[in-house]
Amino acid sequence: MQPPPETRRDAAENAQWSSIGGEKVILLSASTWGSITMATPLLAHLGSAHLVSMVFSRVLIGLLQGVYFPALTSLLSQRVRESERAFTYSTVGAGSQFGTLVTGVVGSLLLDWCGWQSVFYFSGGLTLLWVCYVYRYLLNEKDLILALGVLAQGLPVARPSRVPWRQLFRKPSVWAAVCSQLSSACSFFILLSWLPTFFKETFPHSKGWVFNVVPWLVAIPASLFSGFLSDHLISHGYGTITVRKSMQVMGLGLSSVFALCLGHTSSFLKAVVFASASIGLQTFNHSGISVNIQDLAPSCAGFLFGVANTAGALAGVVGVCLGGYLIEATGSWTCVFNLVAVISNLGLGTFLVFGKAQRVDLSPAHEDL
Repeated sequence: MQPPPETRRDAAENAQWSSIGGEKVILLSASTWGSITMATPLLAHLGSAHLVSMVFSRVLIGLLQGVYFPALTSLLSQRVRESERAFTYSTVGAGSQFGTLVTGVVGSLLLDWCGWQSVFYFSGGLTLLWVCYVYRYLLNEKDLILALGVLAQGLPVARPSRVPWRQLFRKPSVWAAVCSQLSSACSFFILLSWLPTFFKETFPHSKGWVFNVVPWLVAIPASLFSGFLSDHLISHGYGTITVRKSMQVMGLGLSSVFALCLGHTSSFLKAVVFASASIGLQTFNHSGISVNIQDLAPSCAGFLFGVANTAGALAGVVGVCLGGYLIEATGSWTCVFNLVAVISNLGLGTFLVFGKAQRVDLSPAHEDL
């Protein structure tokens, strides 16, 4: 007995999407944004069209990089066991911190020695080297060619209807996850954007490399430790949601305490310690809310994380602007760090009350690639 046409059509679409895969999406997008980054200095010399081309290139890079974490989340939710997800995701997060650190240190030297163009050549070239390594050693050439073919044909129109929108967003636990991710992203962007200015204005004679490097040096081992601790607790019988909430208490609650301390210190050493502690503890979010999204909907974790991350990015833009307004209106940095604490604890409170770890997606057979 043959299955009905709808079932055969869904199976065909699943097969088509499975030919792309999260790892190939990451590879294709990385190769594109790396190439655009390397070409940025050339775009700056296109005469009267240079402003339009520069803006378009930055928007395109943002769109391409926007698929990275959703695709990664989808991969981890499908290929990594629940008891190992936190450490795996935290390791990837530590890699992001390490990349920020390397680019900051090397970029500062290149600015002094070779000009601003060299920074784009360096970061873009590094991306393309990574792409070449993955293509050569980790990915089958036929798979990549097939993925390009699928993208050239166009993505199936019926795909969005198979995402369980209604099922997902009727659950308070999903909204708690989105709110917590929004809060963590917004708090992080505010600190990332305003901490350098805070140190330059509050401690004008301090060395810039200290406050630009030390917090990221702390963030790398903190991210690894949070993942190890989370998986260790789960493997020893602690409830998954209990561990996830504990990580969020550290990532949003305790980190906001150290952010508050920044507004009440006149010591450069203490300020560096508080900033490092706040940034380092925020990496515990990798073992909390970021992995909780995979707990809730492993079959469509990429989609759900994309929604939460987009909301966080938009909130981050608003938060950074609001932080700048508060500085101009009050002349005090305390208001900015109070804003970080309020946003963080709103997200934390929502997650502590409504957060869960049970699956809420429609069907285990549903796949999100």
